[in-house]
Amino acid sequence: MKILKKALVPFAILPLKNISYAQKRDSIPIKVRAFIADKFPQTRDLYADFTQVTPHHFSSKLMGTDLPENKMKSFQQLKAGANIYFFKKKTWMLSTSLNYRYMAFNTETPVLQEANTKNDFHYHTEAINFNYFSTLFKKTAIYTASASVDGSDQHFERVRGMVTASIVLKATPKTKMLVGIAGMIDPSSQVPILPIFTYEHKFNNGLVLDVLLPKKVLIRKDVFANGRLSLGTEMDNTSFYIYRNRKTYEFRQIEINSGVTYEHNLGGNFIGTFKTGIRNVPQARVFDKEESIKDYIFEADYQSSFYVNVGISYNPFGKPRAK
Repeated sequence: MKILKKALVPFAILPLKNISYAQKRDSIPIKVRAFIADKFPQTRDLYADFTQVTPHHFSSKLMGTDLPENKMKSFQQLKAGANIYFFKKKTWMLSTSLNYRYMAFNTETPVLQEANTKNDFHYHTEAINFNYFSTLFKKTAIYTASASVDGSDQHFERVRGMVTASIVLKATPKTKMLVGIAGMIDPSSQVPILPIFTYEHKFNNGLVLDVLLPKKVLIRKDVFANGRLSLGTEMDNTSFYIYRNRKTYEFRQIEINSGVTYEHNLGGNFIGTFKTGIRNVPQARVFDKEESIKDYIFEADYQSSFYVNVGISYNPFGKPRAK
């Protein structure tokens, strides 16, 4: 259950980045808007990235029965997305998020398909996000509501809902902190309520502690003229749908990536990103789409592996800076 909480929190707080575009100077301080915008770089206006994972062994179970040891010979993932802002008013904003993933992997023996060991899957999500901005106890408060759908290259599959409420507790030049709560409307979720916590502290030596629990814990530092180096741990997930025996199943995997990230401002609102390190997968399950992830039929236990990720983003609505 703790692992699932970690996977869902980033999606619950995803829309908060948008407030940096929706407020006027007299409603939310500029330093607060900049802080929240910088916490959610995955919501850049347009982005694409590619991930390659090194070969690694894994064990698995099907319906509680151990399967023979297997090997992931290759794993690649391509992601692309867009975040479009429809209406921006003084106290509210409406936007949409469009995301696509293509995954391909090659195992030594069949796992998810009987006919062959080559698997490739398409997964997409589309969301409408509504943000409302106010004050609570004389502090900045942000309320969001999101409705989303996802699916494969064959069908739309699941409809989800989400609401969040958060408040900025502190916003000084050196330290900023935000707390809140998120509520999920999702039949596959194990937990309906999740906490939100974000913290940033700038040290005198130029280092920045960047915490978004439980999504990431990073130490950042600006380097060169237009770059930024980050060390730490980030969490991601991989999902796709499987069609077998006239039934629909969902594969959901949680990934913990620990290593180094370098971002560079390429000019003209373009940002290039390079990431590498060690990947651990604490949870990988297949379950009936109509059931919860706790009622899984297949699970896998992967060895640690190395990953490399390269990406580029374009931010026509924002400033040309590295995030």
